[in-house]
Amino acid sequence: MANRGFKILFTLVAMLFVTNLCFAQVNPYTRQLRSAKRIVIGGQFEKIDSAAVTRRDSIRVTQLADSLRMLPTDSLINVSDSLRLSLPDSLQKAIFTDEVWGNKRDSIARAEKLRLRAEKREGKEPFISDSMSLRKVSMFSAVMPGFGQIYNKQYWKLPILYSTVGASIGMWAHQASKYKPLKAEFEAMTDQGLKRTEEMNSLQREMIKHNTLKQTFMFTTIASYIYFIGDAAVNYATNEVSAVNKATTLSTICPGAGQIYNKSYWRVPLVIGGFATTIYCIDWNNRGYQRFKKAYRLRADYDTNPQLYPNGSADEFGGRYASSFLKNLRNSYRRNRDLCIILTAGIYLLQIVDAHVDAHLRDYDISDDLSVDVTPVLNYSYHPGLGNTASVGMNFSFKF
Repeated sequence: MANRGFKILFTLVAMLFVTNLCFAQVNPYTRQLRSAKRIVIGGQFEKIDSAAVTRRDSIRVTQLADSLRMLPTDSLINVSDSLRLSLPDSLQKAIFTDEVWGNKRDSIARAEKLRLRAEKREGKEPFISDSMSLRKVSMFSAVMPGFGQIYNKQYWKLPILYSTVGASIGMWAHQASKYKPLKAEFEAMTDQGLKRTEEMNSLQREMIKHNTLKQTFMFTTIASYIYFIGDAAVNYATNEVSAVNKATTLSTICPGAGQIYNKSYWRVPLVIGGFATTIYCIDWNNRGYQRFKKAYRLRADYDTNPQLYPNGSADEFGGRYASSFLKNLRNSYRRNRDLCIILTAGIYLLQIVDAHVDAHLRDYDISDDLSVDVTPVLNYSYHPGLGNTASVGMNFSFKF
C-alpha cells in the first residue's frame, strides 16, 4: 500500500510540473519576461541574452514611469533620489521637471534653515528676560540708568535716581555756562599781560567759584549714577551668584566696593587713597601743562613776530626763559600727566583683581593643622620574562 501511495503522489507531481511547463511555453507574456537559460559547464556560464534582459527592464521601467506620472506634484517631491535615478534620463526629464525638483530643493533648504535656526536658539538666553545674569543686569544698568531697579522691582527708587541725576546734570550745565565766558575773558586778559589788577583778581575769584560748583555737581552726577548701578547689583537675587562673581562685579562698578563686600575694610582706604593721589597728580600736572603750553605759545609768537610786542614777550615770565626751555617744561608736565592716567588705570585693574582673589581665598582652608602621614605602599608591576613582581615603598602625605 505504501508503494502504491507513493506512485500516485509522484504521478500527480509530475502531471502538475508538465502542466505548468506547457502553460509557460504557450503564454507569450510569460515567455517574454523569462530570461535565457544558464547552464554551468566547467565553471563557465552560457552567454546571457542581452536583448531579452533589455526588454524586461524596459517593461518594468515603463510600468514605474506610468505609476509616477499618476502622482501629483506634491507627492513627486517626496520621491527618493535612488528611485528617480533608476529611470532613464529621458523619463527623468519628462516626469521630474525643473519645477518639481526646484520645489524640492527649496523645501529642503527651508527645512535646513529652520533646523539650524532652532539649534541656534536652543539653550541661548534671550536678550532681555526675567532671568538675566548679574553681569548682564549691570551692563544694562550702565547703559540705561534705572534698568536694575526695574528688574529688581524696586520701582520706588526710580524717582530718587532720576531726580538726583537730572538735577545734578542741570546744575552742572548751569555752572558750566557761567564758567566758560569768565574763563575766556580771563585768558584774553592774561594774553595782554600778567600784571595783577583788582579787576583780574575779582574775575579769577568768580571763575574759580563757578568752576568749583561745576566740578561738585559733576561729581554728584557720577556718584549717583555709579551708586544706582551698584545698588542694582547688590539687590540682585534672581539667580544664584557666587561671592567671587559679586565681589568682582562690584569692584568693576565702583573701586573699593568689592573690598567692602568681602569685609576687607582695611583695604578700602588704600584703594581710595591711591585713586585720590593719582587723580590729584593728574590735575596738578595738567594745570602745569596748560600753564607752560600757554607760556610757550606766547614766547614762540614773540620770537616769530617781535614787532607785535613793543613791551617784550607777553608770557607769564616776561621773556626771562627761552622758548626751548618752556617747551621742555610743557612736554614734561604732559608726560607726567599721561603716566598718572596710566597708573590710575593700573590701580583700577589691581583693585578688581584683589577683590576677585580675596573672595576666592575666603573659602580657602588656612587652619593650623600641620601633619605628616606615613603609610606603606605595595605595587605590582609586570616585567617580560619575570612575570608580576611586587615593589614595597612608603607614602608620605603632608598637610599644611
